Amino acid sequence: MLIDTHCHLTHERFRDDLPEVLSNAARVGVTGVIAVASDLDDARVVEGLVGGDPRDGRTPRIWGTAGVHPHTASKAPDELPERLGEFADRGAVALGECGLDYHYDLSPRDAQLQVLDDHVEAARSTGLPLVVHCREAEKDMKEVVRGAARRGVRGVLHCFPGDLDLLEVAIESDWRVSFTGLVTFSSFAGVEAVRRVPRDRYMLETDGPYMAPVPLRGRRNEPALVPHIRDRVAEIRGESPDDVERDTTATALSFFGIEEGMTP
Repeated sequence: MLIDTHCHLTHERFRDDLPEVLSNAARVGVTGVIAVASDLDDARVVEGLVGGDPRDGRTPRIWGTAGVHPHTASKAPDELPERLGEFADRGAVALGECGLDYHYDLSPRDAQLQVLDDHVEAARSTGLPLVVHCREAEKDMKEVVRGAARRGVRGVLHCFPGDLDLLEVAIESDWRVSFTGLVTFSSFAGVEAVRRVPRDRYMLETDGPYMAPVPLRGRRNEPALVPHIRDRVAEIRGESPDDVERDTTATALSFFGIEEGMTP
């Protein structure tokens, strides 16, 4: 029983065969997928995917998020917290993907910080957790995480690359991290973070269609590939795949406040 806690199911690379993608996931034991939105238009499309019943064995249960990615932060509406609240009222289980990306800097950094703070405020008012992107912005992100925690806001640092200082701040703040196929790459520098993170503070994700794990690099990533990530995490931690699967599923259910068999 696995949950892919971050997949962009609305991406154009899933447009032609999404039912098959979901069937393939169910066949390898993926019983839940969090469909993550990148902007408010995308969030409306995500709402149309929500549903399913994993008890039929044919498809995972899908839950959705609503948020604005840092790449498009400069285009976010002024009333963003209110708009996010509307998605929360309609059943979103988290706010995001939001965050900071100082690698591409496709939006000005001040805009990224403001939009991220808007998400924190919306999370505070709705009680939903945040799904947070951080690339080459660890210094600012540590302050964001600390400040959000003081406001009672929970979050997950998705696609966590392994910065130990940021991991420490996340753990102290009762945040979570999630690992992708990045853990299977020979260049992965976060092995120590995988070892150190407490068993109830991390989750698994594909971030599909991006970053397919070894030995499938170069192809489209999708929820059916979560077992490759589980197995590598288990190897790094010196645990069994069953242990990692049990722990990460329990953490995902608790973090997102979901039950696998719940109806939309």
